[in-house]
Amino acid sequence: MSDQEFIWGACEKNLDDDGRVKRTGTLMTASAHLITTVIGSGVLSLAWIIAQLGWVAGPAALVLFSVIACFTSSLLADCYRSPDPVTGNRNYTYMDVVRANLGGIKVQLCGIAQYGSFAGATIGFTITASLSMAAVKRSNCFHMNGHHANCKVSNYPYTIIFACIQIVLSQIPNIHKLSWLSIVAALMSFSYSLIGIGLAAAKIAERSHEVRNSWRGVEVGVDVTETEKVWRIFQAIGDIAFSYSFAPVLVEIQDTLKSSPPENKVMKRASFIGVSTTAMFYILCGCIGYAAFGNDAPGNFLTGLGFYEPFWLIDFANVCIAIHLIGVYQLLSQILFAYVENFCRNHWPDNGFITKEHPVNIPLHGTYHINFFRLVWRTVYVIATAIVAMIFPFFNDFLGLIGAFSYWPLSVYFPIEIYIAQSRIPRFSFTWTWLKMLSFACLVVSIVAAVGSVQGLAADLKTYKPFKTR
Repeated sequence: MSDQEFIWGACEKNLDDDGRVKRTGTLMTASAHLITTVIGSGVLSLAWIIAQLGWVAGPAALVLFSVIACFTSSLLADCYRSPDPVTGNRNYTYMDVVRANLGGIKVQLCGIAQYGSFAGATIGFTITASLSMAAVKRSNCFHMNGHHANCKVSNYPYTIIFACIQIVLSQIPNIHKLSWLSIVAALMSFSYSLIGIGLAAAKIAERSHEVRNSWRGVEVGVDVTETEKVWRIFQAIGDIAFSYSFAPVLVEIQDTLKSSPPENKVMKRASFIGVSTTAMFYILCGCIGYAAFGNDAPGNFLTGLGFYEPFWLIDFANVCIAIHLIGVYQLLSQILFAYVENFCRNHWPDNGFITKEHPVNIPLHGTYHINFFRLVWRTVYVIATAIVAMIFPFFNDFLGLIGAFSYWPLSVYFPIEIYIAQSRIPRFSFTWTWLKMLSFACLVVSIVAAVGSVQGLAADLKTYKPFKTR
């Protein structure tokens, strides 16, 4: 064997069937990615969700959404390769899957839904992070001055601080440079979630009086009016949808798996492990939180004054939330940044402002390449998300709106339509009919959630004052 043949053979061993560097992902890594992606800031509103729906409908809704998520995720897993789920060509992104199986205007609609949900999520993360940072100051104020002290804190300065951090981090060139931040963010996610569950359990153990809770949730005529009850149910459904809206990153996770065993089989198992683990975690967090607070459960039980002591632990939990959201904000933003910048480079390849890199020597770092288009547009994007977050600083309503916007198209409609097209399921057959019925039912849920969230945002805007906290 010649030296050239040996080198070529060694190179082939390090490449996958598409000529890219060999993927090394496994069932364990895919499951970890899914759990990390799903368990996020939405977990903080679960006690409030159970309070609106009650002991029966609340957990049932969480289970139902998890079953639907697991099912549609398995459909999407079979569409990573086209036309055959095992031997077909790879699709690297969600839009690539839609392009390979559906084509036409649906590709653009998928992009609008996917990247629009990323933009909405980053606004939601900005809101939550600023609330958490402000909660640290409020917690210390209550600890020093008593629980009845006037400890109002504006979220605006903390929104600005969060935006400044994101402006700096957004200049990291791409998502591949963020692995360290993603690991830290994942640890923070589990930390504040477990702290919240522990504090709620401790509250149940030490309380001296019964809290009001029931199978119906908040009571009409006591806690809310009949109209408010309906709106809150709609909004709670939207919050659950947000909690399970992880489909936009499924294809990207599957693209990290090695090809043997087949990616679709591994991804289906990973989806089941990730979704079932998350569902159990959500039900545990929501039910313990509702048992602790009853019908008075706050929208965010770590920033909504659900706990006062131990103040240092509450401060630590809120710092964990802020750090986690710094990482998740970057994870979603980098995907959006890459799409916009690739689009601009492809359409204006001769524009030096968009394509030219300027090397700068930074002490203790080395050479950093500055692209003026990347610098300007990423900075403008972060500022824009911060401004919207300051206009709409309402945690639960915004979660519901994001969930309503992204849940049906990305988590249900496209997986079902892609699966029907790739599997060539006959029109009006039994399978085609019940899949379409499932899609329509989830569309109704999304519309209901959107209506409830818009009404909640409108109601909050009427009563909102800059220094008022929820």
